[in-house]
Amino acid sequence: MSEALLAVRDLELYYGDAQALAGVTLEVARGEIVAIVGANGAGKTSLIRTIAGIERPRTGTIRFGDNAITGLEPHRICDLGIGQVAEGRQLFPTLSVEENLDMGAMLPRARSGARAARAEVYALFPRLAERKRQLAGTLSGGEQQMLAIGRCLMGRPQLIMFDEPSLGLAPTVVQEVLHTIRALNGKGLTVLLVEQNVAVSLKISQHAYVLENGRVVMSGSGDALLHDDRVRQAYLGL
Repeated sequence: MSEALLAVRDLELYYGDAQALAGVTLEVARGEIVAIVGANGAGKTSLIRTIAGIERPRTGTIRFGDNAITGLEPHRICDLGIGQVAEGRQLFPTLSVEENLDMGAMLPRARSGARAARAEVYALFPRLAERKRQLAGTLSGGEQQMLAIGRCLMGRPQLIMFDEPSLGLAPTVVQEVLHTIRALNGKGLTVLLVEQNVAVSLKISQHAYVLENGRVVMSGSGDALLHDDRVRQAYLGL
């Protein structure tokens, strides 16, 4: 792998007495798509939330570029350049599309370039431009996912973490979302992807990790894991 933009070492997370992450170590190379796959309850969302600063690990370290970010507040982690498109999208339903986008530009790193960033988001998602005055809560599921991605982009991230971006979407919309992720990566954005569709996530990722019961049990290139018999039997039903 090339230079690591994100490095997680020996991460341990507990919810009370229940261990959610056990010695998780992984790297996300600059400019790559890295997938995290595993069954429900494997610890994928817990890992994303810990990197984002929402959960605080008991032990272990997280580095982003030259910065140690373990235990930092979420807003500080965002302002260093880590964006998150959370599971369930978590929009402001009573605000308009444009107001939701503007919320994403409130980070100090993003304020001066908010107008240009909004123009880029509208160019990426023309439907959002058409609906910029529409309330977010009245958008379709696919449009809401576009808005969630757009709001994240307003923060000018270097790394975007996607948590189940296809959840609840129609198959055609899923393909559109995954195409968008690849396009963003093609423009230089680094991506950490948690996605329920294991086959698709492995196909578009350069590197991947398999989580089971809070532990990394396998890692390798996306293509290698896609053709690994253990992965195929456990997650692809083959």
